[in-house]
Amino acid sequence: MTLDPKSLELFVRIATIGAIGKAGTELGFSRTAATERLQELETTVGTQLLHRTTRTVSLTADGEAFLIHARRILSDIDEALSELQDQTPRLSGQLRIASSASFGRKFLVPIVAKFMELYPKLSVQLHLSDTPFDIVKNGYDLSIRLGSPGSSNLKSRHIGESQRIFAAAPSYLEKHGAPTELDELRKHNCIIRSDIRTWQTRRPNGKNEDFRVSGNFDTNLAEAVTEALLAGVGIARKCKWEVAEYLETGELVRVLDDHTVMPQWGIFAVRPGLRKPPARVSSFIDFIEQEFKKIPALTKTISC
Repeated sequence: MTLDPKSLELFVRIATIGAIGKAGTELGFSRTAATERLQELETTVGTQLLHRTTRTVSLTADGEAFLIHARRILSDIDEALSELQDQTPRLSGQLRIASSASFGRKFLVPIVAKFMELYPKLSVQLHLSDTPFDIVKNGYDLSIRLGSPGSSNLKSRHIGESQRIFAAAPSYLEKHGAPTELDELRKHNCIIRSDIRTWQTRRPNGKNEDFRVSGNFDTNLAEAVTEALLAGVGIARKCKWEVAEYLETGELVRVLDDHTVMPQWGIFAVRPGLRKPPARVSSFIDFIEQEFKKIPALTKTISC
């Protein structure tokens, strides 16, 4: 049995986006050619891989099982080709990356641009969203996640820090005073994110405590929390990287800086649990880790 890598790639892409014509176009095939290739692949493996109607395309049970192997085969081919090249890999193909919206715009876009300049034959698809995104289901190579690495079915690598702090504008503190003890937060207007009114904190004595706060401004958007801080609305929890520039200019200041916002967050490169990632993926993870080390806001030791 001979499997055509292009047909495997087409099958994986169809399974990912659920459209034969669109997948074919992405890979340079007409809809007719894409359909013929898919039929030839099913004949070769001896089973139907996809349910097809005039409106929808979905995996059969055999298709779901074969998809895992198809992705692994394509990954092995990519890795084999990379090893046959020079010591400095000539990376090519498409790198699919997912991340949260704010972090991705601020840090990933410029880093991706530098990486593409080093490897001009590489193309990048960057998905930025603050809603949950399944990189395996959607056929992505990796995700850059803040917090914890998440699912144990995925491989993760710790590549940076996303330390969180309490912050406020000087104008707010001039009117209401600066809290010196955690209990004093009860007297303050706290900016609420997505109705989360219990803040986890570690006191200077090392004791962890869940602390209930209140406030008259609640938003689901991180940037809106920052703007409310700058406007002097109240006190908020923020990642240092979100407000580092305002801490430097004095537009915002830290409060309760001897307390630690819990849980402490890291930055992780998370990828599907393949035996070995393609060269473009491992090279990008190495690259982004080194780039993050150059950014004070993404390390533990920031002076503000």
